[in-house]
Amino acid sequence: MEKNIRVLVVDDSPTMCRLLTSILTSDPGIEVIGTAPDPYAARERIKALNPDVLTLDVEMPLMDGLAFLRNLMRLRPMPVVMCSTLTQQGAAVALDALAIGAVDFVGKPASSGAHNLDSFAQELIAKVKTAVHARVRTLPDALAPGGRTRPKGGRILPARGVWPHSALTNRIIAIGASTGGTEAIKQVLMDLPGEMPGIVIAQHIPKAFSGKFARRMDEASLLEVCEAEDGQPILPGHAYIAPGDQHLIVVRDGEGYRCRLSDGEPVNRHRPSVDVLFRSVARSAGPHSIGVILTGMGRDGAEGLKEMLDEGAATVGQDENTSVVWGMPGAAWHVGAVEALHPLPEIAERIMELVAASVDPLRHAAKKPSRTMAG
Repeated sequence: MEKNIRVLVVDDSPTMCRLLTSILTSDPGIEVIGTAPDPYAARERIKALNPDVLTLDVEMPLMDGLAFLRNLMRLRPMPVVMCSTLTQQGAAVALDALAIGAVDFVGKPASSGAHNLDSFAQELIAKVKTAVHARVRTLPDALAPGGRTRPKGGRILPARGVWPHSALTNRIIAIGASTGGTEAIKQVLMDLPGEMPGIVIAQHIPKAFSGKFARRMDEASLLEVCEAEDGQPILPGHAYIAPGDQHLIVVRDGEGYRCRLSDGEPVNRHRPSVDVLFRSVARSAGPHSIGVILTGMGRDGAEGLKEMLDEGAATVGQDENTSVVWGMPGAAWHVGAVEALHPLPEIAERIMELVAASVDPLRHAAKKPSRTMAG
């Protein structure tokens, strides 16, 4: 029998502490072992109680949540789920927290309506249960908030083409992720050159956060990154991130592709759903596509990636060791949807090999692996 997950709730609001405690203890597998109104009290209670998971408020007295998180991840790394308001400012802070090392975040409910509270409760419990199994790493002393960025020199003086532009228009790359995915996607995009086939991305993220996330990816990458819009053409050298409340669907448009957005029902409890994106790419692009599944909890994306593979696409998965949570790539691996698993730092290189092989087979002979665990 598994022991209960021991949680410490850190929030300066007594009302929120009571709400979080009530929600978490409603699950028989979770025990709230204490609360703390500020980071200094939290530090002492962590030492005394040794919790498995921390829920951490962002705005608190004496020390803000990010400063505390940075110290925590440097000195005593542990699974942390941030509690943030669903606002633009809350989005920026939550994304900073994920860069520092938080496993995930939940948006505090905007109202006390029964539906909002029930949805929040389900999300909080699920993310705490996931967090306890997450791979948490020590934060290097030199890591700055928000990570590094790359200058967009290509906007002033375009780089010499790696591949003919026309050869990239009928190819497409689809990426799906969830828990830990914001930083994983960032690393992949940063490691890719500016001249690539169009890239479409489904990351499980709230509506209020996806636009901010897209802007951060644009700043960090040589690609042009934006939040997808309905009817938008998918162009080489661009990446399109699904809005946080809509499915992203790829449709064929002559020799190229367009984005379509859908308000349809959640799939695998998610909208956007990775399965929806991958399935649309399988049908629209088939063998002209590459599917990439990164860290995340659950199974979303596994069936869609299998459809891509069955239609002739190349598929890549993040390995277990470098995933924050190996739920999604693990599920895809077990259903036979992933041709090869790679450590996160090698995924961009593998994508480039596959693109090169499809654009110019004589110049690049990328071997199509047969169910391998690289690295």
